[in-house]
Amino acid sequence: MKSFKFKQFEIQQSKDVFRVGTDGVLLGALASVNNASKVLEVGTGTGLISLMLAQRISKAEFLGIDINEDAVELTRTNFESSPFALRLKNTLQDFKNFETEEKFDLIVSNPPYFEASESDKDKIARQTVELNFKQLIFQSAKLLSKNGIFSVIIPVEVGADFIEIAKENQLFLIRRINIKGIETAKTKRLILEFSPIEKNPEELEFIIEKSPRKYSDQYLELTKEFHVFKEA
Repeated sequence: MKSFKFKQFEIQQSKDVFRVGTDGVLLGALASVNNASKVLEVGTGTGLISLMLAQRISKAEFLGIDINEDAVELTRTNFESSPFALRLKNTLQDFKNFETEEKFDLIVSNPPYFEASESDKDKIARQTVELNFKQLIFQSAKLLSKNGIFSVIIPVEVGADFIEIAKENQLFLIRRINIKGIETAKTKRLILEFSPIEKNPEELEFIIEKSPRKYSDQYLELTKEFHVFKEA
């Protein structure tokens, strides 16, 4: 499968691992990174999000975990070939059973979000068969530093439930980004960020395309340090 080239790194891809997509690019570019020195990515896939964050945070150390052996091998390949290799580690791990004394300043995830079905297509990466929202939030709450941020991208339809489960685990919404595929469409994705410290949440709007296959100025500005493709 063809690799995906960014300005400072390249992503090798595989038919057995969920591929580079807009959701991952958005989270990698929009996740809050202030004062983050220890970063955990849950469900690395290709390693895209960690690599984007490593480009944004020059001194942070990263740990990526995934339950898929193919994803772990692919992430390792992409980490080791990047200019950030010394700061990036990854491991084969079931997040539900992940234990460490270390606390993380930023935990990011583009989690599985389809209910389990008969389809085998991207089964682990796209369906909640291995890690559901309750498990993801519960574990993240335990591993987050006192001033840390938990950042995810999810479909808008499950946003209210996700926010409520987070609150039950003493993680409070501090930032919400409403993402539209096109300017005239309804919100389709949310980037939600949570903190153990409660405060008034910030709400932002983000539009990917201003017309079909024509990226918005907002998207081009956001990703200008990463992508090498031209405006359609």
